[in-house]
Amino acid sequence: MNVVLDKYEKELEDALARNDFVSVANLEDTKQMFKEAVKNYRELQETKSITLRVKREDLLKVKAKAKKSGIAYQTLISLLIRQYIKGETEVVL
Repeated sequence: MNVVLDKYEKELEDALARNDFVSVANLEDTKQMFKEAVKNYRELQETKSITLRVKREDLLKVKAKAKKSGIAYQTLISLLIRQYIKGETEVVL
């Protein structure tokens, strides 16, 4: 079978050929750790509904800006939160 490997896959294949990988003593524990990591990652990617109280005027302005941008206002609020968390937007407290 002729399989074309990308760069990363080729690096893995080469590392396997060089015996760069070692077996773990507690394989089942390691598998369980990775299963939990995947579960936690998936949970972090899910959305969560929240109740938020804001001034009516602020909400109307957010809705207007969102409509002008062609997105839902909830999406705009979510983007603002994400930008703040990443440090891309600052809030003066």
